[in-house]
Amino acid sequence: MRRDVFQAIADPIRRDIIQLLSTKALTVNEVANEFEISRPAISKHLKILQECEIIKYNQVGRERLCLIQPQKLIPAFLWIKQYNKLWEDRIDSFENYINELQTKKDKK
Repeated sequence: MRRDVFQAIADPIRRDIIQLLSTKALTVNEVANEFEISRPAISKHLKILQECEIIKYNQVGRERLCLIQPQKLIPAFLWIKQYNKLWEDRIDSFENYINELQTKKDKK
């Protein structure tokens, strides 16, 4: 099965793993220790992240380090970014509406 970045970020646990690995490479056990779910469940999440090419493993002695591949998150970033202007405009419009209401209230 071919997975993509959107499958990787669809789950909150995987988003947390991505966040965790964005600061430093960790072993599978170190990643698992940060969560209150079983190590096999973490391993499944890591497997999906690896299939999506968001992480890769680097063997260092007997340890397997999980390394983030941030460039693989770019498609999701670009997709989300396209909506930035839309939301900014809506928030600005709402702010203007609130200001108008406040002005009318102050005039009373």
